[in-house]
Amino acid sequence: MLNEVYVFQAPNNGRFCSGVFSTKEKAEEYIKKYSLTGVLTVYPIDEAVYDWAIRMGFFKPKKENQLTSEFIGGFSSASQEHFHYENGELDS
Repeated sequence: MLNEVYVFQAPNNGRFCSGVFSTKEKAEEYIKKYSLTGVLTVYPIDEAVYDWAIRMGFFKPKKENQLTSEFIGGFSSASQEHFHYENGELDS
């Protein structure tokens, strides 16, 4: 069963991703094919990143605003695995 996906977002693409993939290999085929620049991030399936980060011990709300829908809806975690690409190549 699939428990994570790979989401690609280009820096000039605003709030929307340009692709969601079941494997890193499939995502990299797309990135390489179009010589894309951006970030590929691993997201859990059927679980919000906010809840995942709390469950994994990566984040603990410490301020009241961190319990608001605005904060939770825009939450991302540096603990998510992510990869940077420049012109279709992994930027090491």
